Amino acid sequence: MEMKLIDRIEELKRGRNAVILVHNYQPGEIQDIADYVGDSLELSRLAAATDAAVVVFCGVHFMAETAFILSPEKIVILPDLKAGCPLADTITVVALKEKRREHPDAKVVCYVNSSAAVKAESDVCCTSANAVRIVESLDGEKVIFVPDRNLGAYVSSRVDKEVILWDGTCPIHDENVSLEQVTKLKREHPEARFIAHPECRLEILRLADEVCGTSGMVRYARESVAGEIIVGTEAGIVYRLKKENPGKTFYPIETAVCPDMKLITLEKIARSMETLEPRVVVPEDVRLGAEEAVKRMVELV
Repeated sequence: MEMKLIDRIEELKRGRNAVILVHNYQPGEIQDIADYVGDSLELSRLAAATDAAVVVFCGVHFMAETAFILSPEKIVILPDLKAGCPLADTITVVALKEKRREHPDAKVVCYVNSSAAVKAESDVCCTSANAVRIVESLDGEKVIFVPDRNLGAYVSSRVDKEVILWDGTCPIHDENVSLEQVTKLKREHPEARFIAHPECRLEILRLADEVCGTSGMVRYARESVAGEIIVGTEAGIVYRLKKENPGKTFYPIETAVCPDMKLITLEKIARSMETLEPRVVVPEDVRLGAEEAVKRMVELV
């Protein structure tokens, strides 16, 4: 059954001139059919660079929005529209405008894990990899950082600016990557290095040998001499790490599983490619504003 689905997806990909983009946190069987596996912004930029007419984004909603922002001429499909992001849901445009009124002299730095509408109301976007550089590069001494409180706290610890934090978090990184779990794994595997995503709490990051986003983790796993690595992020990435580094051992945080990232299935991908639904579209005025925030990020780094 699975091979029939994979064959059907390959047939539809050719017929639709489609590209399949898969986030690092997706299940292994979804990663295996990808044209590209990566982080959200990396994938969206790859989509824009291809001549594909259809983008099948296997991730969550804000990621598909970002793909549309950068490729409005393409059809962008998210195989399950219920695949959302609790972190992105913590902030709205109305709330951000109110925060701006409270701090009119502050620039707004918006983590890419946010809706297109919130991006459009921000001065500049950032990723987990470049957040520190983006904040450092801005004029002025005050920054509103949205929506991730933990990433914002990490940035604040690394820069000499006042960073006003939004009270949003990714529940997987904030709650499911716990101090108890990390210390237990470090105790059980004393030779292992520990890499942690900056969406984790500072108490977790202080234990890390390396703090990095998912692309940084892929690079670290490839380049490090360490034979054992504890992975402090959503457990789905371990599939890719093992596949690309068969001589190394990786220890996931077993409870760090995002249910939204597991909603997409091979059946849903095949069905969405057959129907070209459900599509993700961003209104043009919002798209242009969000695109400007993304472009400013690229210019600054």
